[in-house]
Amino acid sequence: MGRLKARMREAYESNQKNEHRSICLHSFSDLSHVSAATFMYLLKDCYFYGTHKATAKFRILQQQVKRALNNDPQPGPFTYIVQCMYIIPLLGQSHAEGFSHMLISSLRHLKSVESVQKDFIDAKCLAARLVLDILASVVPHEERILVKLLETFDIELKDMAHAFCGSELGDEDLAAAREHLKQHVQYFMKSESYVTAVALMTRFSIQCCDESFLIKLIGGKQYKAAEEWAAFMGKEMIILIIQKYLDVKMLKSANELVKQYDLAEEFPDVNYLYKESSLKKLAEKGCWDVAEVRAKKDTKLMEYLVYLAMEAGYMEKVDELCERYSLEGYVKSLVPEEVMCQSDYLELKKLILEEIVWVDEINELLSATSYIEACKIIGVDCEWKPNYEKGSRPNKVAIIQIASDKKAFIFDLIKLYEDDPKALDCCFRRIMCSSNILKLGYNLQCDLHQLSQSYGELLCFQSYEMLLDIQKLFKETTGGLSGLSKKILGAGLNKTRRNSDWEQRPLSQNQGATSVWCKRGTPSGMEVSYCFPSESCT
Repeated sequence: MGRLKARMREAYESNQKNEHRSICLHSFSDLSHVSAATFMYLLKDCYFYGTHKATAKFRILQQQVKRALNNDPQPGPFTYIVQCMYIIPLLGQSHAEGFSHMLISSLRHLKSVESVQKDFIDAKCLAARLVLDILASVVPHEERILVKLLETFDIELKDMAHAFCGSELGDEDLAAAREHLKQHVQYFMKSESYVTAVALMTRFSIQCCDESFLIKLIGGKQYKAAEEWAAFMGKEMIILIIQKYLDVKMLKSANELVKQYDLAEEFPDVNYLYKESSLKKLAEKGCWDVAEVRAKKDTKLMEYLVYLAMEAGYMEKVDELCERYSLEGYVKSLVPEEVMCQSDYLELKKLILEEIVWVDEINELLSATSYIEACKIIGVDCEWKPNYEKGSRPNKVAIIQIASDKKAFIFDLIKLYEDDPKALDCCFRRIMCSSNILKLGYNLQCDLHQLSQSYGELLCFQSYEMLLDIQKLFKETTGGLSGLSKKILGAGLNKTRRNSDWEQRPLSQNQGATSVWCKRGTPSGMEVSYCFPSESCT
């Protein structure tokens, strides 16, 4: 009997839900007799009964609202939404802004529909009245909603004057409306709501600031608002903002404004300075190939790229560029030969390594594994080809470098995996899962994650034993691995090749030999071996 009652209760609740759902669907399919208040109530109900996360629910509801606005809301979709905007604050502050954005955004696709143009024009005055009510804090909406209303309804000064004065418009009415809005602009400026202040000034042609306002905007990093206000004020302010951008090395923004407003005559060097800055950023990231492509058609830029390579101590790249673009004379005129040979980085030829072994055959893999198993401490590092396409997946790990205090092994993972994945898995399990070998690395988590993503079917890269991330031991050291190397070894690491194409074959000696060996005495007099894997050492 109790079970029957429970089933009857479930059936009743199910019917209630279905009835509620059918009412909602019916209401959304025909808005001709649904008031704005009822519509908002149903919309809120749909949101709260939804089972998705907030963002997904809003996205789904926005599609529903877009469709519903085509179903004869009275007197028209634009007026209907303005009516809804008066009701939204009653739903509660936590959801007011989200619902407001949803409704206003839903109108965009209707602005080009011929049949609702009359309603759009009629709704302007009502929207202007709503803006005044928001400014007066009668209707509590966020400032971002205020700006969005101005943009969506394309509200002009005459619309504001009509809403403010409520009569036939004359010059005095326009002046009164502008003065009223000016007071709100000054309020927003005092409260540092610069974006809203600029939106009102530019839309209603309110001039009440000088260049000090522009400096405030830039100081507050309100760059978009600063550019809009400068454009509103005219050429003099545009020139000023470009100069301010140059002062703080915002070369990209300065260059864009110079092009946008055709001011190359006033700023003849900005474009070149921007290109130089772009090359320098690419060089600092180690993206030399990309930088070369960017500089290819400009000899002056190519010379600058050579200079950057020299500054970075990347003499291999200097020689390569000079030979390819016949720039030997430029290099000789820049610095004496003996200065070029100096380096603040560790040099491979000075490291006490017996051998650097390239491993790309199974027999070599077996031999290297046997050697490494006899070591107590090794350094581990991985390299993969950089991917410059935004949003694309990283490339597979191309090589893994393992160094003892005597030898450095460079394993060609791509080839070894193609030749015999089982042998590769077996050998690296003997290394990576051994509790007898301490494996040192820098930011190991990144390398291990990349290995598991690249070769997920191999068990050897799924679990590890005896790992030590030296980054965590020297947290106070700045400059990454190069900074740590400088602190312990007295010289930094040259990272100019870190973004090389690690899939190219053969690798250069400098590109491939990337493990650093060192012995240091501890305070107790004991000697401890450190094998520091690195991006590159010249």
